[in-house]
Amino acid sequence: MELNLAAGGKTVSVSDAIFARPFNKDLVHQIVTAYLAGSRAGTKAQKNRAAVSGGGKKPWRQKGTGRARAGTIRSPIWTGGGVTFAATPRDYAQKVNRKMYRAGMSAIVSELLRQDRLAVIEAPALEARSTKGLIKALADQDCEPRGLIVVSEVDDKLGYSANNVVGLDVVAVNALDPVVLVGAEKVLITEEALRALEGWLQ
Repeated sequence: MELNLAAGGKTVSVSDAIFARPFNKDLVHQIVTAYLAGSRAGTKAQKNRAAVSGGGKKPWRQKGTGRARAGTIRSPIWTGGGVTFAATPRDYAQKVNRKMYRAGMSAIVSELLRQDRLAVIEAPALEARSTKGLIKALADQDCEPRGLIVVSEVDDKLGYSANNVVGLDVVAVNALDPVVLVGAEKVLITEEALRALEGWLQ
């Protein structure tokens, strides 16, 4: 498959197995759900009677005091004791094997390409941090400053220049995830990042 650059008339050859994969809605839903589940903290926690400090000694002898039997101050019926059926930190992660994840990512980029939401651009060459300079660099390639710019590595100048543009994000190719790809209105990817993405998804 041949992809045209946004400007200059140059074409880039890419693998059909990655960029022409049929869209699998169920698989894409699974990897998006798994990614979102993996980002949940699951930090709710309480102490059960084993986790409460103290209570190593029997509070009083078994018989003869007139009080109820007690073996430890960590009992749930005591103030300051452990919680019955205490909540524990929960791991929400869902297992998705590597082959499925890469197939799902390939399905997403293929669908972006079919919907004309994926374009290959030249990496913006900025001499300094400049929002105007970034907008001009994109305009020179007939691209609007919106969506997601995918580069091989986010440098200081590009990252800061994109901060003030509403609706424009910059991400390194090794930090791509299914959520940002699915939610991007337009994906502008440099040729170097495209090669890295293709090598990762193979």
